[in-house]
Amino acid sequence: MKTITIDKEKCVRCGLCISDCLSGCIAFDNDNYPQMVDEARCIACQHCLAICPTGALSFCDKNPENSEPVDYNDILKLIKSRRSVRQYKEEEISPDTMAKLKEMLPYIPTGCNSHSLHFSIVETKSAMDIIRKRVNELLVKTLSYKAISPLLDKFSKYKDALIKGEDVIFRGAPHMVVVSSPVTAPCATVDPIIALSYFELYAQHLGVGTCWCGFAQVCLKFFPEICEMLEIPSGYKPVYVMLFGTPKIKYQRTTQPEAYKIAEIKEIHEKDSCFFCKAKRLITNFLR
Repeated sequence: MKTITIDKEKCVRCGLCISDCLSGCIAFDNDNYPQMVDEARCIACQHCLAICPTGALSFCDKNPENSEPVDYNDILKLIKSRRSVRQYKEEEISPDTMAKLKEMLPYIPTGCNSHSLHFSIVETKSAMDIIRKRVNELLVKTLSYKAISPLLDKFSKYKDALIKGEDVIFRGAPHMVVVSSPVTAPCATVDPIIALSYFELYAQHLGVGTCWCGFAQVCLKFFPEICEMLEIPSGYKPVYVMLFGTPKIKYQRTTQPEAYKIAEIKEIHEKDSCFFCKAKRLITNFLR
């Protein structure tokens, strides 16, 4: 069960938790206090917990006093404090900050030390607005074709918003970076993800918000003309997209994520697996 609890003595009813809720599952009640209105849509990102300026909101059993304050100077706290930003100021980041982000790129590790990545960085909001408009037009047009629209099923629930011209893909971000890799590269699908992980953390350190944008990545797959606009070389595959810009909001504390399963290997215990178990494992290894 996904719930939020509001300490009404601390809550200033600013609405930040509502505006930053990606799933739109929080709204004001009759007294203008936040409440969960659609538990089924909640993805448990804990942005509401992280953004509350007064620590008035608890998510499920996670209370704000058990979170750590945001700190972009300590590397571990930087990792803990990283959030996906979907609310940006309209202005571009400074040329100095943009230069720092680009200067970092050659130091990103790649498989087999293959320095073949290509970065398409949209550096101006005017260029970003052109891409934003074109992608929106292509999506609306494609979703109107019944034979093709099932391929873009993940966009269907946003169709009305797209028709209205709402920026549901790029979230108003003034900048975007697309990392592409030659299809022949030894780690073609992994290197761009490593690159964006480094880019993201350094950007957060510089006060720049980022967001991994799966919607934009799907658009690049379906609309090759957008790849042309981004000057992605022939023979290169656009692997992933990251939005970035100056955040309009400020997170106050870390979230409290559930721990991953960790196999603590201290001794090796060999197992004589059956043929079908080995075959199942092999198939699983190559899925996706």
